[in-house]
Amino acid sequence: MSELRRDPIVNRWVIISAERASRPMPPWPAPAAPDGSFCPFCEGNEHSTPPEIMALRPAGSAPNGPGWSLRVVPNKFPALTLQGAPAPEDHGPYQRMDGAGVHEVIIETPDHRATLGAMDAGRVTDMLRAARARFRSLAADSRLACAQFFKNHGREAGASLPHPHAQIIAMPVVSRRLIEETCAARERFRETGSCVLCHVVAHELAHGKRVIFQTRHFIALAPYAARTPFETWILPLGHRARFEQETDEALADLGAALSRVARAIGAALDSPPYNLILMSLPFREGGEESYHWRLEFLPVTSRLAGFEWGAGFHINTTPPEEAAARMRENS
Repeated sequence: MSELRRDPIVNRWVIISAERASRPMPPWPAPAAPDGSFCPFCEGNEHSTPPEIMALRPAGSAPNGPGWSLRVVPNKFPALTLQGAPAPEDHGPYQRMDGAGVHEVIIETPDHRATLGAMDAGRVTDMLRAARARFRSLAADSRLACAQFFKNHGREAGASLPHPHAQIIAMPVVSRRLIEETCAARERFRETGSCVLCHVVAHELAHGKRVIFQTRHFIALAPYAARTPFETWILPLGHRARFEQETDEALADLGAALSRVARAIGAALDSPPYNLILMSLPFREGGEESYHWRLEFLPVTSRLAGFEWGAGFHINTTPPEEAAARMRENS
């Protein structure tokens, strides 16, 4: 069983999960066999995953069988499971708790070779709507404090299987990064009376150098202090704190925007590995007036080395203004 341990120096929780070491790591890339027998996420291999939590499939088709266009299943090798009690225990200078949480997989498509940039925008929207549905369900569980939606594409980005999929991990504690962001957002709101990212959006729209494009509901931009080359954010144009409160219309617009960003980065960097991360307000935490949710698209172009790990600084070799200009050419 997994557990959470708190680092007493920086007050950060770490998940200790030996079960994750058992997850499959097939040869990469893994070409799809005609029957998809090697891949647990391919259509026809539904028996290889835990029973589905939800799925998009034609009316009348049997659960956990072929015919689906999207499936959500529990992760077979979870970082966290809803077992035990998420109650901290002190051990000298240390603190631990049972690793009570949820780890789910969104299998985006039956097509083993599909990519986010090549998929129809409607399929990308389906993935986002599935994530929204799961966030709403997980938020109703009082044991869970927040959830992290993410997608790892490519082995260098941490993916263990090449079949297109995203993941959700819901935790009994708020992540260190969300604590830092929500505290900073509240402090900025107290000082200025406005949301810092609303200010960012207004500034970028006024100056334009880092704006890649905007849609009816969203803006795609290269952040001013981008950590990696071609890091891209997609933010709501209006102030909204929680991803799970987005409407169907907004998610359709977001699906088209995310597909467009994926294509532009793929063209600019020759289809790099990447991480896609959702930052949204914790489930039962205030701060709706100060926090602004967003998607972060981070191409993996280099590895963190000693300076980055030791100092906590990132070194970005491509100015975001240059990256935005190249993205505009390709979007």
